[in-house]
Amino acid sequence: MVKVLDSLFESVTGCRADSVVKLTGDGSNRSYYRMRAGDVSLIGAVGTCVEENRAFIAMSEKFIACGVKAPRVLAVSDDAICYVQEDLGDLSLFAFMKESRDAGLFLPKDVDMLCRIMSELPDIQFRVACDFDFSLCYPVAGFDRRTVMWDLNYFKYCFLKGVGVEFNEGVLEDEFEKLAQLLLQCDCNTFMYRDFQSRNILIHNGEPYYIDFQGGRRGPLYYDVASFVGQARACYTPEVVERMLDAYLLALEKYRKVERGEFLRTLSLFRVFRLLQNLGTYGFRGLYEHKKAFVETIPGALAQLGGLLAGFKNEFPLLAALVGEIAALPMFVKYDSKELVVDVMSFSYRRGIPEDYSGNGGGFVFDCRAIHNPGRYEPYKKLCGMDKPVIEFLEKESEIAAFLENAYALVDNMVDTYKKRGFTHIQVCCGCTGGQHRSVYSAEHIAHHVARKFGVRVVVTHKMLNRKYVIDAVEK
Repeated sequence: MVKVLDSLFESVTGCRADSVVKLTGDGSNRSYYRMRAGDVSLIGAVGTCVEENRAFIAMSEKFIACGVKAPRVLAVSDDAICYVQEDLGDLSLFAFMKESRDAGLFLPKDVDMLCRIMSELPDIQFRVACDFDFSLCYPVAGFDRRTVMWDLNYFKYCFLKGVGVEFNEGVLEDEFEKLAQLLLQCDCNTFMYRDFQSRNILIHNGEPYYIDFQGGRRGPLYYDVASFVGQARACYTPEVVERMLDAYLLALEKYRKVERGEFLRTLSLFRVFRLLQNLGTYGFRGLYEHKKAFVETIPGALAQLGGLLAGFKNEFPLLAALVGEIAALPMFVKYDSKELVVDVMSFSYRRGIPEDYSGNGGGFVFDCRAIHNPGRYEPYKKLCGMDKPVIEFLEKESEIAAFLENAYALVDNMVDTYKKRGFTHIQVCCGCTGGQHRSVYSAEHIAHHVARKFGVRVVVTHKMLNRKYVIDAVEK
């Protein structure tokens, strides 16, 4: 395909590219190349879907015809798999705002840029929609019940089930149906960018340019507003969100009059929906593909979603409760303290060894399956390792005390070393067949042993019992 791009480049510039560098991917199936010849630089794109490429090309032409800044597509291969476009550089809006994001205080230049972009959004939504052939959109022409349910099920299967919480699937589906009904009551006759967020806007010569809109379709104007102001990874402050919404509503008056209170309530519903879709992505990329950056984004998204759902507890009580429960899971709790935190977990080998979401990878996994199993006997099957009969069985009928003494020696050495070196996280996992008896007993004893001896914060999670608690650090 690079040969095809070379031909396209030459057809535009009249010369062959003397440098072709593949750019870092953004998670899509398209490949991008920066192609240079002297002072001329273009971007070559290779897609995997003709329909998606054609949608992007048609939308790019429409954007530019409407006065919206977007990359011009300069040449397209006969099969529409490859094309070359203008090179607008590498500075995304997300990177442009790094200083503000790191400081937690948005600089005036960044707020001005954000407000400018929000004031341009109504032009994209209304001008692009005018006389545009939405049948060119891919994979669907418009926002409808089917696409809503796609995103809600993405959240359920790629995030919710991935974190291991128990829930009533029938009740959750009822709440999904209610949310879909409310979303679809809105007018869907504007252009919906679909992924309108800071990574899809480039700053070129001080001007915002819009990219990656190939998923655009007919839809409600609320969706793109929710996508932009609610982007979890952008870390916008409430004050900045308020300024952006003011800018958007003022610009919207050219096209439509809205009542602010009603607009904001409907927008909150779309922010809930968009965050659920985001969490599906974070779950797939982070929990399944083990990409740390996506896992690190989850706590912020959960906090934002929980705040929004607080206003819809009557409509979505299960969803609100689930988000609160998940946000409290140790894997998603971020402690500000620089002191050591020890995560101690019990688990079932049938479900797999727990992931270390700290990114540190320090700690141990102890296999408790060689210990005599009380779960094989009827009186203990419905009990767990915290119940007195099971405790008595393990202490009389097994060699669990010797097992734990060996475990203590290993854990003690690591905790002592990590404390001295200023490390902040250790994970200790105890597993058995069912994750109910031997592993629970062992995890309980290791957790309390470490807390007593070292005075550190210990987070205890019994995955198969769906129980968790924290032993707070004490002065030693």
